[in-house]
Amino acid sequence: MLPEKFIASLAGLPGFDENAFVKTHQVPADFTAVRLNQFKPFDLTAHPFMQSTSPVDWCAEGYYLSGRPSFVLDPLWHAGNYYVQEASSMFLHTIISQLADTEKYYKVLDLCAAPGGKTTLLANYFKNGLVVANETIKSRNAILEENCIRWGSDHIVVTQNDPSHFKALPNFFDFIIADAPCSGSGMFRKDPQAIQEWSEENVLHCSQRQTRIIEESIAALQEGGYYIYSTCSYSFEEDEKIMDYIASLDGMTSVSIQLPSSSQIVSTYSPIHQAQGFRFYPDKIKGEGFFIAVFQKEKADYTSQFSTPFQFTLLPKKEAANLAAIYTLPEQFMCIQHADELIALPAHCYSDMQTIRAHLYVKKIGMRIGVLKGADLVPAHDLAMSQWTSMPYQTIEVELSDALQFLRRADFQLNGPKGWHSISYMNCRLGWVKILPNRLNNYYPNTWRILNY
Repeated sequence: MLPEKFIASLAGLPGFDENAFVKTHQVPADFTAVRLNQFKPFDLTAHPFMQSTSPVDWCAEGYYLSGRPSFVLDPLWHAGNYYVQEASSMFLHTIISQLADTEKYYKVLDLCAAPGGKTTLLANYFKNGLVVANETIKSRNAILEENCIRWGSDHIVVTQNDPSHFKALPNFFDFIIADAPCSGSGMFRKDPQAIQEWSEENVLHCSQRQTRIIEESIAALQEGGYYIYSTCSYSFEEDEKIMDYIASLDGMTSVSIQLPSSSQIVSTYSPIHQAQGFRFYPDKIKGEGFFIAVFQKEKADYTSQFSTPFQFTLLPKKEAANLAAIYTLPEQFMCIQHADELIALPAHCYSDMQTIRAHLYVKKIGMRIGVLKGADLVPAHDLAMSQWTSMPYQTIEVELSDALQFLRRADFQLNGPKGWHSISYMNCRLGWVKILPNRLNNYYPNTWRILNY
């Protein structure tokens, strides 16, 4: 049952219909949404639960599934061919498609990025740009990094920093997305436990925290750049009140976004500055509770002055020759060495990656290639997960049963020549094996393996 104080707090808010809202929360959602990775295409007609889908109106790659299948038993989920994401959150695609040109270079910060839904959406849209995915909490950062590896983009940098650390990069980013920690009332239908944790005190605490996050990060937005703020909360204190706070900051102005013609997304306006935002109610749209608003920095009081960028260690000539004998990187990539690890960085954002490395705590950058051991390349799992088409070793296609055994790191039979191979299911790579005379070595990450199935 929804808390009485919670329902009372929503009275009078734009679009709130108490009877319809309460009724919707009495039954669980009978659908799940996924967003396809267009750089890892697969045959939807051959996939067991992708054959009967309907599109998400506000995201070109978003689809609804009926019910919620067991994703952990689908190799293509492990391969990063799609991301399971709440449909309302995919509205970010509509916003950036109205503000940005896919052909241009943008620097984008996903400030509170875990578990990675918005990061992976941004990475595909800003394919020619640079995406920094930040998460402060260590355990959540590990989940973020795992999901970014699965997605396979080479232009993502994963960082673990407090929002205040981004003051070291004034006037740097073209887009900042702050999907701020919130009281979570928009997820009540999916997470009944969140209902028990809701309180007026927590709403106020979250509102104060959201204000601090914005205050600490706004300097990193460059003049003309866009600040996109969102929550999965219905509360005025976390939505319209925060819009008024952002609009009160020097140089910040509200940006209007055109809604899909058939949608019942509710436009809302802050009481003081009349900034526009959008409310998503599950009794009106096919999705959970969500709020989002966009602002533009019309002028900046900060200059882009940074200390000397971090100098990456380029791969020495001998190692570069050994790598070239095994594998040719895609064009326009530079190979660096970190400890024993080889990492490929896109040339188009190399200098900006150096700047980020100089000022932030970086957990992942570019595309890990692997480790050279003499004339042998021990490939990184990241490389198998990449969106790149060419690999250093041959691929072996397997059936579902063997794919699941591989993902469990369990024994299975595999015929092929001795040496390294990537394992593929439905023409989608899952990871690496090495065939030896008397055994098969499985290199799927041990901490990622399927358990208890």
